[in-house]
Amino acid sequence: MPFLDGELFGLPSAMVIIGVGAAVVVACLGLIVVMSSGARKTVDRRVGTVVARVRPGALGQQANTGLRSRQESSGLPVIEAVARAVLPRPDLLRNRLRHTGRNIGMAQYLLACLTIMAGTSAALILFVGLSSLMSVAVGVIAGIGLPHLVIGFMVSGRRESFIGQFPDAIDLIVRGLKSGLPVTESIKTVGNEIPDPVGQEFKLIVDQLSLGKTLEEAMWMATERLGISEFKFFVVSLSVQRETGGNLAETLENLADILRKRRQTKLKIRALSSEARASAMIIGALPFIMFVLIWMVNSDYLMPLFTDPRGNWMLGIGLLWLVIGFGVMAKMVRFEI
Repeated sequence: MPFLDGELFGLPSAMVIIGVGAAVVVACLGLIVVMSSGARKTVDRRVGTVVARVRPGALGQQANTGLRSRQESSGLPVIEAVARAVLPRPDLLRNRLRHTGRNIGMAQYLLACLTIMAGTSAALILFVGLSSLMSVAVGVIAGIGLPHLVIGFMVSGRRESFIGQFPDAIDLIVRGLKSGLPVTESIKTVGNEIPDPVGQEFKLIVDQLSLGKTLEEAMWMATERLGISEFKFFVVSLSVQRETGGNLAETLENLADILRKRRQTKLKIRALSSEARASAMIIGALPFIMFVLIWMVNSDYLMPLFTDPRGNWMLGIGLLWLVIGFGVMAKMVRFEI
């Protein structure tokens, strides 16, 4: 086509058309994600309303949480101060690091990001021969993305382990209540009998009780540390029962049964979508495998992708479409229960 042989804004017309198309697709995907997350936000808002009614002194405890976060120190106060000044909402990052169950400070996390950025950029410039602008861009993406993914894997792994053990912990509490033990003694038994991470969190609850905290305060502090909705259901059940009365053992027994069925449904969905996820991983890894094989056979054939500006554009657009494909496939096999 003659139009594709010309230039627009100093670039090949085909390149401009592909870039505009990619921008339109990204905008459409963003709109779809925003629209699909509306229902989830509505549910979260309703749960937050229920929690605000049940939880005593929510505003005061939020202020205490902010005070504790300001008092936390990671040994690198300069980076902590820069992070608080630069990041728009540093508390979100601090809570995400806390959900890993490990002693990872915000300064250590940001220092790892900067190290990966600098190391990736330097490696691309020295060993690959990529331009400085492209190297810095890839380094920034790697420095932000890799630590985020690692923390995400740590949080999801701990959450899955906790959810898998939590119904057994509730059953242990139910057996203690039926045998005549108080709730606090049953919680102490869970801390001693159930392995980590459930046992670790219940031990921390017992420690808070020994320091003078009430049961509800210790439970809500554990909810902030975990960020797991299943545990929040448990705390709400305890709070409502203490206010209205009723058979707590029966309530917790029903909750444990619901949590088990919920987890079974998630595992069933994961099994049914395993073929699609495997196909996505194979298709996604194929371009990188072929790139490595061609690089080993004839590296000069691929050098224009790094040395020629048009090759840089083609490489960037290809990676963009690959990321879009990953996002679409991940959205298709992910369900909220």
